[in-house]
Amino acid sequence: MYFAIETMKDRVHTTNYHNTFIEIADDCPVRIGEVPPQKGDSKTVANHQFDLIAHNPYKYTSDDILFQVYAIKNNIDRLEQPAARAAFFSKGQPCLRSSPLSKRYGWGIHSDAEGKVALYAVDSPEYRQKLKDKTLQHVRAMRSKKA
Repeated sequence: MYFAIETMKDRVHTTNYHNTFIEIADDCPVRIGEVPPQKGDSKTVANHQFDLIAHNPYKYTSDDILFQVYAIKNNIDRLEQPAARAAFFSKGQPCLRSSPLSKRYGWGIHSDAEGKVALYAVDSPEYRQKLKDKTLQHVRAMRSKKA
């Protein structure tokens, strides 16, 4: 008799949400959506996330965004990315609720039915519309400081 056993190394984790709106954190210091500033010559995680999502609304999932930023920051060659992505998601990763976009820079993140994401500035009519949308699950971005 044969039994399939799933090992922890074969397990795939995901950060994707579906039909969900990530609201800005309770302790977000801004009340308008700010483009994250670049630090010197190098882009921050927030810069990369903003560029990928803002310029490609509803094109990528949370998993896509998080891995692409990881690949950029770690200079992972395109040919090595499939294996690197499998290794990356073989363990749990922080989701976009921990993104500086929602914690620090005033951006709500909407995930559609397919898990594709888009940004909405906290001061925009679209953000307020998403807040009122009862068809969406609503979650808050994680606080920066412990209460």
